[in-house]
This record gives sequence, structure tokens and C-alpha cells, in this order.
Amino acid sequence: MSEPSPAGGKGLFDSLKGLASSLVAIVHTRLELLSTDLEEERARLVSVLVMLFVALFCLGVGVVLLAILIAVVFWDSHRLLALALLTGVFLAGGVAALGFARHKLRTKPRLFAASLAELSRDRQHLTGRS
Repeated sequence: MSEPSPAGGKGLFDSLKGLASSLVAIVHTRLELLSTDLEEERARLVSVLVMLFVALFCLGVGVVLLAILIAVVFWDSHRLLALALLTGVFLAGGVAALGFARHKLRTKPRLFAASLAELSRDRQHLTGRS
């Protein structure tokens, strides 16, 4: 009395279900990559900001010590050596931190590079199957 339904109807539904599952998995993976990229960029930015603050602090202390050094130049003997060494250390630290921060800013990785590469591969796979 009741005829069995054609296999094509059930196969099409299963195929669409599989396609939807694949699309959800692809979107999930891409969102995870995007999240990872954002976290890496945030960590890099925090690192650069810390180095810039260290550089500004060291350069500020170096300038203050340099002013004290100039004031003490005409004073007794050993205070000059101590102030000169402290000034040199703080100025060198500030310049080194500033150079490191500039290097990190210039050599930063492209934002969302991994996500863009994965999306490009997905697009190539999809257009290659068509």
C-alpha cells in the first residue's frame, strides 16, 4: 500500500545536512583563528606599550640626571663620576627600549594573516570544486 520513498529524497536531505554541518565547522574554525589573531595582536600591543613607557621613564630620569650632572660639574671629584654613570645607564636603557619598541612596530605581523590564509584556501577549494 505505501510505497517506499525514493532514496534521492533522503540523500538530498542528508547532503544538505552535511553541507550545513561543514559550513558551521568552517565558520567555527575561522572564528577561533580570528580570536587567536586578536589575542596575539593585543599581547604584542601591550608589549610595545610597556617598552615605550620604560623608554619614556628611562629617558626622563636620564634627562633629570643629566641636568644634575651639569649642575655638579663644577663641584667636587667623585660625585661627577657617579652621576655620569647613572645618567649613562638610564639614557642607554631608554634608547635601547625605544629602539626595541620601534623594531617591534616595524616588524609586526600582518593582522589576521592566518585567518586570511585559511579563508583564501577555503575559497580555492570551493571554486575548484565548482
